[in-house]
Amino acid sequence: MAETPQPGLNRSSMTKLVLMGVFFVLYFMAIILAWLLGRLQPFALSWLDAVLLAFATMRMGRMMAFDKIAEPLRAPFTKTVPDRNGAGSIVVPRGEGVRRSLGELLSCPICIGTWIAALFVYGYLVIPAPTRVFVAVLAVIGLAELLHSATEALCWTGIHARAQAGVLMQKNLQEKPSEED
Repeated sequence: MAETPQPGLNRSSMTKLVLMGVFFVLYFMAIILAWLLGRLQPFALSWLDAVLLAFATMRMGRMMAFDKIAEPLRAPFTKTVPDRNGAGSIVVPRGEGVRRSLGELLSCPICIGTWIAALFVYGYLVIPAPTRVFVAVLAVIGLAELLHSATEALCWTGIHARAQAGVLMQKNLQEKPSEED
């Protein structure tokens, strides 16, 4: 006899609420640490810092969610499966409850990126110099990844257009009456 779901919070929802709580506890801990270190002052990011943080967060979020180098960190919570369209593979959460909730967090570059961005900003507040170096490296890699993706997309578009042009040329050559007729 199948058990009917009970209204209210299930284990997965509770886990997500706990994760949100942890996120805010880490925020307040960073503020308290900055205050204890005498670094709590009006906080402002320059436009350059914001751009670097955006690229670094994008790169680190994608690294955590998709790259093989982070697979051992994701393995207890996710699995890599073939994409339905056959063009590659995707990372999906595994299990139920806490395991699944953490898998959902780790398999989503935007979701894990939120945590990464927070850690970077906390780093700017508490240990700015080493954080800036780390963020700069990741930002350069993030920008390079975007340029690589754009180049690859243009190459694939060019290859596709060339193939279509070849098909059209062959069709035109077959339809064109020969001059000897």
